[in-house]
Amino acid sequence: MADDWVAVGKAITARLDELGMTQLELAAKSKVSPATIRELQYNKLPRRRHPRTLEAVSTALEWPAEYLNDVLAGKKAKPYEDERSDQVLGVLDEIQDQLTEIRARLAAVEQQLAREDGSSASR
Repeated sequence: MADDWVAVGKAITARLDELGMTQLELAAKSKVSPATIRELQYNKLPRRRHPRTLEAVSTALEWPAEYLNDVLAGKKAKPYEDERSDQVLGVLDEIQDQLTEIRARLAAVEQQLAREDGSSASR
């Protein structure tokens, strides 16, 4: 799977909003340059970064150190330690997974119907 820099940028943007933090505050707290923060947040110059860069940003955003590396890898990242033991969140994760599967199946059915519609219209 390719690195998902767009997801990393969205996660950073959402968390900055949630914490009421600016890019400059994040840069100072993480000890990562403001230019790098900007590149990460807006997906400018997507390229391989040292894992410690994302770890520093994750920690500064009050997430576990591996959080943004997990987001980048497309893994199901858990931002908060207490989520691991929360049964309700576990059930919600299962429901979300099922909903994702249902959406994929629905999209396949819609595509099939569209193809069938197109072929019957050309007859």
